[in-house]
Amino acid sequence: MQRLLDAVANDLGVDVLSAGRLGGGDVAEAYRLVLADARVVFAKTHRSPPAGFFTTEARGLRWLRAPDVVSIPEVLAVSDGDDGSPPRLVLAWIDGDGRSMPDGDDDFGRQLARLHRVGAPGFGRDDRRTTGSLALPNDPCASWVDFYGRRRLVPLARIAGDRGALPTETLDALQRTIDRLAAIGGPVEPAARLHGDLWAGNRMVDRAGRSWLIDPACHGGHREYDLAMMRLFGGFGPACFDGYTDEWPLADGWERRIALHQLAPLVVHAIKFGGSYVAATQRALDAVSVI
Repeated sequence: MQRLLDAVANDLGVDVLSAGRLGGGDVAEAYRLVLADARVVFAKTHRSPPAGFFTTEARGLRWLRAPDVVSIPEVLAVSDGDDGSPPRLVLAWIDGDGRSMPDGDDDFGRQLARLHRVGAPGFGRDDRRTTGSLALPNDPCASWVDFYGRRRLVPLARIAGDRGALPTETLDALQRTIDRLAAIGGPVEPAARLHGDLWAGNRMVDRAGRSWLIDPACHGGHREYDLAMMRLFGGFGPACFDGYTDEWPLADGWERRIALHQLAPLVVHAIKFGGSYVAATQRALDAVSVI
């Protein structure tokens, strides 16, 4: 702990007066730090992170922050610990109470649409860095169909098969979906600038009602993917989706493709947690089969 505090003090050029452990992290250890200059910052570390763990997250946060259309916490310092110091990410503190204001959901939906519309150089990541605990590849692809098949569903099917996470019939249905992607993927759209892991826990609402995005798995992808993820686990009100579609209407047939975009996160959860996610994956495949 003291090594982390010393590293942060060196990063920011100011002493750390106090540190409080924060709950909720299942991978990293997170802290609220009070600095000698009266600032409060968020810092997290990891006892044994994968290569590029924190610098990948920092790049994603900066990429989302660059267009200045949605609130993203400022990256104050980052290190993967290659120099022997503690791996760490230090961010500006967001004073959130978890409650959305009356217009908060509508505003956030519109902001997300603007973020998506900024776009990306292509489908994937230019730096080719993997994302997530399963280290899913992000090597650029020419189309979303190619990316979603080769960089998401194919590797996930392989991992699920190797770990026995999904039954044979579900894996067979997943392969049939992969084979049909070009026919069921919907109209071609340019690559959107995606958060990539947009469940409610990765959206914070501050005391002024402003929404902030954290913990991204950024890449260029199909904008319906973020929206499908938001619907998968709940936590986003109807006004959020109404605001989004008012700002940037979705292509015809988007409702039928929700299950298609939810397949990747469902398989991830089936691999990591099993249980009800196995049946949920099969239900999504059943829905996709009739597109």
